[in-house]
Amino acid sequence: MASTPEPVTFLGIGTMGHGMATNALRVGIPTIVWNRRPGPTRDLADLGAEVADTPADAARRAAIVVTMVTDADAVLSIAKDQGMLVALPPGAIWVQMSTIGVAGIERVAALVGTERPDVILIDAPVSGSKEPAESGQLTIFASGPEAARPRLEPLFDALGQRTIWVGPVGTGSGLKLVANAWLALAAEAVNTSMALARRLGLETGTVVSALSGGALVSPWQAAKLRRIAQGDFSAQFALSLALKDVRLALEAASDDRFRALACLADEWQEVVDLGLGDRDLTVVTRALEEGDKP
Repeated sequence: MASTPEPVTFLGIGTMGHGMATNALRVGIPTIVWNRRPGPTRDLADLGAEVADTPADAARRAAIVVTMVTDADAVLSIAKDQGMLVALPPGAIWVQMSTIGVAGIERVAALVGTERPDVILIDAPVSGSKEPAESGQLTIFASGPEAARPRLEPLFDALGQRTIWVGPVGTGSGLKLVANAWLALAAEAVNTSMALARRLGLETGTVVSALSGGALVSPWQAAKLRRIAQGDFSAQFALSLALKDVRLALEAASDDRFRALACLADEWQEVVDLGLGDRDLTVVTRALEEGDKP
């Protein structure tokens, strides 16, 4: 591990990127931030972050650059159209941590291979939502050249509870799709069961007490049950983003045998079309209970 952490740039200060940058600052990593809208960077500046005007400006100041944005098109726009890739110093590490799927990371790798083969690309999406990002408890699915690992240890230790290195670039994104498929089906178990209970006239508290603490319910599901009981659908993992990840998994599977995931995607799309995509993915419970249709 390097005795002095290298400067790190975070491009994309949304819910996840904000928590990640905060944790980097907390352990003393020199941190540069950029966001399309400057508002989310203001409190990070108060914590000691440098705020850059453009992705290119941010990239040229750091040895390690993290992208954490919505999708592959946004990643590639930052890298190519907004000048991040060309601005990276030789030997810099680009850590792509957004969930962009297998096809998305292949597009990124092709761009780096063609235009900046002197840059080290690491494919490292994360498992976890708002609270783990804020508390430095993410799980990082890292893939890429082993030589980069020592340089990334200070950063990954600040951001996550554990880092799993899984192979060459692309395998991290593949594992993230598997993890998110698991999460989506676990969430749907909560959504469907709670909506069914309410349709049957059962008290929410009764159902939560009956299910929580048992072998069938994970701690994550138990927390979701409690939030549903409180009527709290504020986004920890927004439904629209969860739906995007399910569709990435279906795209990577490239056949029609994963019918449960496909049906789930169709159901969630109906709820997004109701204007609820910015709420937590558990808002599907409310839509199922009320029988709303777009």
